[in-house]
Amino acid sequence: MEGKILVVDDERKIVQLVKTYLEASGFLVFPAYTGPEAIQAFRHHEPDLVVLDLMLPGMDGLQVLGQIRRVSSVPVILLTARSEESDKISGLEVGADDYVVKPFSPKELTARVRAVLRRTKTELGLQHDLNRTSVQVGELKLDRSLRIARWAGHELELTTFQFELLYMMASSPGRVFTRLQLVENIQGGSGDGYERTIDAHMKNLRKALGDDARNPQILITVRGVGYKFNAPSSSP
Repeated sequence: MEGKILVVDDERKIVQLVKTYLEASGFLVFPAYTGPEAIQAFRHHEPDLVVLDLMLPGMDGLQVLGQIRRVSSVPVILLTARSEESDKISGLEVGADDYVVKPFSPKELTARVRAVLRRTKTELGLQHDLNRTSVQVGELKLDRSLRIARWAGHELELTTFQFELLYMMASSPGRVFTRLQLVENIQGGSGDGYERTIDAHMKNLRKALGDDARNPQILITVRGVGYKFNAPSSSP
C-alpha cells in the first residue's frame, strides 16, 4: 500500500473518480462529502494525505484545514475553482501544501499526491538530520551546540546564517537544495526577500573554505536549481 488518502468533496462523482485513480496507483482511499464528515474521517482513519475541496456543506474547506492544522502537519492538497484565488491564497497561508484547480486531470492529481508525499518524507528525513548536534564530512567538522566550524583543522569565522547554511547542506552531502529550501529551513518561515541573498552567502562560504569560485569543488552550483555540498576527502 502506498499510503492512506482522505478525499473530501461534496460532488460524489469527483470523489469516485479520484478514488478510482488513486486506488489504481496503490493508495487506500477514504471518502468524505461534508466538512464535519471530513473531520470525523480524519480522526478515525489518520490518513497520510488529505485531498480537500474548498466549497463544502456544513463547514468549508478552510475551516476543515484549520482544524486539521491544530492537531497535525499531515500534507493537504486543496481543490479550488479558478474564481477562488483569494481562498486559495488563504489556504496556503493556513497550511495547505499544494492546490489543484478544477477542472483537473485525475492523473495530474495522482502525480501531485505522490510528489507531496515524497517531499514530506524527504523533509522529515532532513529534519532528523538537522536535529543532530554535530556533523563531520571529510575535512569539515561542525559543532552546532558550540557553534564551531572547522575545515582541515582550522576554525572558520562564520556568521550565524552562514553556519546554519553550511550545517544544513553538510548534513545531506550530495543533496541538491533550492535557494528557497535553504532560506525557509534556516529561518523557519517564508523566504521572501532573502532568497536572493543565498548567492552572496555561498560566495563568502567558498572563500572561507578555500573553494575556487570559478571551479568550486565543495559548494557546487546546480544550474537552474540551487546548490549541493560535496566534501573532498582531503583539504583543498
